Amino acid sequence: MTLQLTVPNLACSSCVKVVTAAVKTVAPDATIQANTKTELVNVKTQASETQLRKQLLLLAILPPNLSQ
Repeated sequence: MTLQLTVPNLACSSCVKVVTAAVKTVAPDATIQANTKTELVNVKTQASETQLRKQLLLLAILPPNLSQ
């Protein structure tokens, strides 16, 4: 499945690397595409959206109000 996540303040390639690393801890085989202009991250994975959101929240990548 492909999930689309909005990641506030996704401003540069370093930010994309941090998000990618966080996703890969939960879903090592995931394919990630990020757009810093739209702040959207598309993740193609078999991991659950809940798992991904929890990991991104844990690392303070997603603010609590976007973790649902």
